[in-house]
Amino acid sequence: MPTLQGLYRPKTVDEATALLAQDAEAKPLAGGATLVAMLNARVIEPAALISLADIDEIKGISVLADGRVRIGAFTRHRDTAACTLALGAAGVVPHAASQIANATVRNMGTIGGSISFADPGLDYPPALVAAGAVIEIASVDGRRTVPAAEFFVDWYLTALEPGEMVTAVLLPPPDHGVGIYVKHARVAGDYATASVAACLHDDGRIAIAVGACGPTPLSDAEADTLLSSDRSDAAIARAAKMLEQRADPLDDVRGSADYRRLLIPRLLSRAVRAVEASSATSQRSMA
Repeated sequence: MPTLQGLYRPKTVDEATALLAQDAEAKPLAGGATLVAMLNARVIEPAALISLADIDEIKGISVLADGRVRIGAFTRHRDTAACTLALGAAGVVPHAASQIANATVRNMGTIGGSISFADPGLDYPPALVAAGAVIEIASVDGRRTVPAAEFFVDWYLTALEPGEMVTAVLLPPPDHGVGIYVKHARVAGDYATASVAACLHDDGRIAIAVGACGPTPLSDAEADTLLSSDRSDAAIARAAKMLEQRADPLDDVRGSADYRRLLIPRLLSRAVRAVEASSATSQRSMA
């Protein structure tokens, strides 16, 4: 089968996946915030690009019949950040989107392109894991879904197989909880040196995910269970130790591995106290 050459503009997901199946070396082009930079730097030199810009199915945010919230893969960061739906604990996702890079990148980049790149310092991965999101994937064989916690596999590696593309991110039906994303970066708009996403549900359950401290977001069921029943300073410190033991950070220009580990308890405390304060405010407003 001949390889693709040039730029293709499919109108449907089926057309896009057929092109991807024809040439495994062709690259899907969403917002281009990352891919264009890689092309300019000659990190990659694909013979063909498949633009997703004309596929209406993967754009926008909607509520499904079962109450889940669907964010199309081509939804810009700015639109995710500005989502006006009451998402409850899953509100951590637009909160993370609001902290991505700068206005130019938020106007260009898409949620599907971002998570497919899977840089550990990105803002979406820990937010999606903490929110219990599910990733919808398409290929010529049909659709499948993968929990966000299983989608991010290793450094810059996802569960996507050759010929597959992300079509949507699915968030759980909203509750009356709250979600907060906190990050530490060298300068405003940079990738995270370390980050924490926290989701506090209306029944008191809490879910935590740490970003930029390993190849994939860090989470620990025992730490979540502890913080769901005890959010004292001592409990937060114990939960932080559990998460630190899972950490596998790198030394890079944004910080050393040791520095990243030091940030985990500090950011965890900030995130937990922030969701508690936000939850208290929300409950007063509903009273």
